[in-house]
Amino acid sequence: MLNADLIHGAAAAAAYCGLPRRTIYHMAGNGSLPYIRKGRKLFFRKSELESAFRSEST
Repeated sequence: MLNADLIHGAAAAAAYCGLPRRTIYHMAGNGSLPYIRKGRKLFFRKSELESAFRSEST
């Protein structure tokens, strides 16, 4: 269940959100988008991405 919620990489997160990859890196870098770092790899939770953009639009 938890594994199904993870997205591996900024490119996959960008495709999921419909945003440019650079935007995902920028938002993760400034703390407005939560992520998990394992070594050099970034992981994003679908539920947190949806929550981040839902709160941004209201």
